[in-house]
Amino acid sequence: MRIWTALRNEGRHFWRGKSLFLLSLPAMIIVFVFYYLPMYGIVIAFKDINYAKGIWGSDWVGLDNFKFFFQSQDAMRITRNTLLLNGVFIAVGIFFAVVIGLMMAELGRRWVRIFQTILFFPYFLSWVVVGFITYILLNPSYGVIDKALEWMNLTPVDWYSKPGYWPVILTLTYLWKNVGYTAIIFFTGLIAIDTTYYEAASIDGATRFQQIRKISIPLIVPLITLLVILNIGRIFYSDFGLFYFIPRDAGMLYSTTDVVDTYVFRALRVTGDIGMASAASLYQAIVGLVLVFSTNLIVRKFNKENALF
Repeated sequence: MRIWTALRNEGRHFWRGKSLFLLSLPAMIIVFVFYYLPMYGIVIAFKDINYAKGIWGSDWVGLDNFKFFFQSQDAMRITRNTLLLNGVFIAVGIFFAVVIGLMMAELGRRWVRIFQTILFFPYFLSWVVVGFITYILLNPSYGVIDKALEWMNLTPVDWYSKPGYWPVILTLTYLWKNVGYTAIIFFTGLIAIDTTYYEAASIDGATRFQQIRKISIPLIVPLITLLVILNIGRIFYSDFGLFYFIPRDAGMLYSTTDVVDTYVFRALRVTGDIGMASAASLYQAIVGLVLVFSTNLIVRKFNKENALF
């Protein structure tokens, strides 16, 4: 009886908000079709795929694909690169985005439009285009940077055979392309702050820096926390275009640029081992899920209002 009452109440609630449900229906269908229906493919990670037999007819191998992946020399390398590089991207990217967002909030509307356009433009460029731009700069024969080093009587660097430089190169490239987008998110959060806070602080004699430190930053902490949680949830999902097109899949750079996404792509392209590639992808998804819940739990320990759920 209680179940029937609960279902009837839910039905009434749904009927009252039917217009909102219909408005969200296209997005729900897209999410269901492209995110939930393909999840049956998880079984590929536990099978020895035979194209003649199909997915369901292929032999079940249990955890053999995972054993092969974790026992290889590649597992530790790609896990380390994925976590460390994406961790640097999150920390450095959020920091610079907050700083740029605060700077934009201090500028007049005319200057904001100019800086907004300049910062946001790289975000719309594809990684293929950015990869060619990077290659023009770093090409060992006629690259702009090496020519500049020669002009200053310095020794040119063969960038595509020196893996030690690439964590910095990838970080700078990531910041150039993405920090403007995140900065605008923080900027919109800052302009939504009630101006009476600043007026009261100004009357009390607070300097502009003190207003930023005591008002602006504390009030956008929930937004910062939300973006950090979402980014940590995807820390094991690297931007494939960044790690593939910028280093140009150079084998000499795998020690610092090879991540889970590029490894899976190469496993499919070179070896055709769809089972092992699926096992690596499932490993990637499980770690991301655990990190989201762990980060959210830590945030809830300090401030429940800033937690995602």
